[in-house]
Amino acid sequence: MNVFGIFLTIAVYYLFKKIYEKKQKFYFNPVILSIITIIFLLRGLEIDYNFYMESAGILSFLLGPAVVSLGVPLYKKRKFVKKHFSSIGIGIVFGGLVGILSAVYIASFLGATDQVILSIGPKSVTTAIAIELADSVGGIPSLTAVLVIITGLFGNSIGLKIFNILNLKDEIIRGLAMGVTCHGLGTARIIQEDELSGAISGLAMALNGIFTSVIFYQLMKILSFV
Repeated sequence: MNVFGIFLTIAVYYLFKKIYEKKQKFYFNPVILSIITIIFLLRGLEIDYNFYMESAGILSFLLGPAVVSLGVPLYKKRKFVKKHFSSIGIGIVFGGLVGILSAVYIASFLGATDQVILSIGPKSVTTAIAIELADSVGGIPSLTAVLVIITGLFGNSIGLKIFNILNLKDEIIRGLAMGVTCHGLGTARIIQEDELSGAISGLAMALNGIFTSVIFYQLMKILSFV
C-alpha cells in the first residue's frame, strides 16, 4: 500500500501545527501553509497529483466520519441549542442571505459576468452542495469549488482574530458566524476554542446548506441572474 500521500500530508501539517502553537499568529495557519507547501513540493519534485491523491485516499475517506463527529458536541449541548433555537434559526436565515447577496452584489459591482456571479453566490456552503448549486444555475463548478475552499481557509485563519478585534465573545454569535460563512473549515477551527460554539457552528453549517439549497435558484431568478 502506497502511503506517500498520507505521510507527506500528516508530516507537513504536523510541522506547521507546531510552528503555529509556538507563534500563535494567524498568518502561521497550518491549514493554509500545508496546502501551499504541498503544492510547491508536488510541482517542484514533479510528482503527479493523481498519484498523491490516490496515496492519500484514506485521509479523504476520513473526512466523512470527521464531519459526522461534529454531531457529538451538538448532542452534548442539545438542551442549550433547543432553548435558543429560534435565535439560531433567525441567525442562519439572515446570515445565509447576507452571505449570498454580499458576494453577488460585490462581484456585480466589480464587473463580473453573470456566470462568475452565479459561481460566487454559493461560496459559503460546503463544496458538494455549492458545486451542485452553481452547476444548476449555469455557473462554473470548478470556480465555485475554489471559492468555497478560499472562504473556508479565510475563516479558519482569521475568523477568531476578527471576533477578538470586535470583542465578540458570545458563543452563539461566534458559532453562527463561523458555521454560516466558513462551513467545515471554520467549524473545525472554532471547535478547538469552545465546544458550545463548535456545536452551534456545526448545526449552522448543516442548516445553512439546506437553506441555501432551497432558496438559491429562486433568489438568483428574482435578481435576474438566471
